[in-house]
Amino acid sequence: MHANFINGEWVEGTTARVNLNPSDLSDRVGEYSQADAAQTALAIESARAAAHAWARSTAQQRADLLDRVGAEILARKEELGRLLAREEGKTLADGIGEVNRAGAIFKFFAGEALRIPGEKLPPARPGIDAEITREPVGVVGIISPWNFPIAIPAWKIAPALAYGNTVVFKPADLVPGSAWELAGIISRAGFAPGVFNLVMGRGSVVGQAMLDHRHIDAVSFTGSVATGRKVAEAAVKRMAKVQMEMGGKNPLVVLDDADLQTAVDCAIQGAFFQTGQRCTASSRLIVQKGIYPRFLEAMKARMQALTVDHALKPGVDIGPVVDDAQLSQNERYIAIGRDEGATLAIGGERLLRETDGYYFSPALFTDCHNGMRICREEIFGPVAAMIAVDGYEEALALANDTDFGLSAGICTSSLKHASHFKRNAEAGMVMVNCATAGVDYHVPFGGRKASSYGAREQGRYAAEFYTTVKTSYTAA
Repeated sequence: MHANFINGEWVEGTTARVNLNPSDLSDRVGEYSQADAAQTALAIESARAAAHAWARSTAQQRADLLDRVGAEILARKEELGRLLAREEGKTLADGIGEVNRAGAIFKFFAGEALRIPGEKLPPARPGIDAEITREPVGVVGIISPWNFPIAIPAWKIAPALAYGNTVVFKPADLVPGSAWELAGIISRAGFAPGVFNLVMGRGSVVGQAMLDHRHIDAVSFTGSVATGRKVAEAAVKRMAKVQMEMGGKNPLVVLDDADLQTAVDCAIQGAFFQTGQRCTASSRLIVQKGIYPRFLEAMKARMQALTVDHALKPGVDIGPVVDDAQLSQNERYIAIGRDEGATLAIGGERLLRETDGYYFSPALFTDCHNGMRICREEIFGPVAAMIAVDGYEEALALANDTDFGLSAGICTSSLKHASHFKRNAEAGMVMVNCATAGVDYHVPFGGRKASSYGAREQGRYAAEFYTTVKTSYTAA
């Protein structure tokens, strides 16, 4: 049994959940404890008790501990990557890549712990100095999703600890294995009891207990828009600080002057890799009419060559979707698209493989318009819709015609159009001739509209959420 980690000790939960491999349902990854509301409250109180001393630890102490965590993650990246692939369904290469990113994030924030910014300004009044400093927020509740089971926890936990906060971490109930291993690494690094706590379990139990507790000072959440609204309501009701990353319906614009191979590479990687289970996935392909026929034929040829199979098999491009609920959702949207009048050009079917798993062929719709549900709603699967446009201005208007605003991409050889798109795309991240789904760990991550709420994640911009600003005056 894999237990919760509370106040420096491993604690059995009140119930347990079996973690299954979506590539092979006969493969039990492990059995993981489920905390209840009382255990969650205990973790929060433990974090509160540890908060004062940890906030006053030295920057070097925090840097050393975070660096130790990053070093163990990187040393074990093949092992942890294999576990991640087993429980989430990413290919082994993607799993190892994600683990590598998690280790790099901890290493980055080890350095940031030594670079917490402040200011000392010249006096506006004679004899009175003004100083601006950043201090930790306090106890941070972290709620992470299932699609990046170690990287997203890393980019929330590492800055929280670097800036002197204590942490109560609830991973996605569907994929607790990577989170449990990360907690084990943190438990061995040398943090004082209560500084970091892991409570696994259902969002309706553990997550709600975190949101309702008066000693959670800030909540960082990544998940669906519907759940995000509930998180925001609960946090604001208590006047707790809140940061949320939610959905996306990201456009990739392909202009007539685009390099065809580059455009197809961007679309395939962005729309279908990691089974399309990324909030940054290119789910709307907005293609100018002059290149549309060639782009469509090239897309179909590439999609036919993709290998969908067990995530740990060599040569596999795409693994299974994460569970039966996601598989059923993909199928519902295939039916919705057809009912709306779109043409299913390729894919969109359950697949049978040697092992019993949740396999689904990447799907591409044509004859789409931006009012269709398949072009408005986040599917969170390997399903893309192609929309034909006459020119750049129409493409930009359609790209911005969405409730979301996380990532937007354009493929073009025109510096004029690329520059204009970067300035005018209503998204938090803009990509030119690269996939919408590729992001780095040392720069800000986040979007606009229904995609994000609150301060940005990652990079030094993480300080905006995980610290609070104090202005001090001193009379000479």
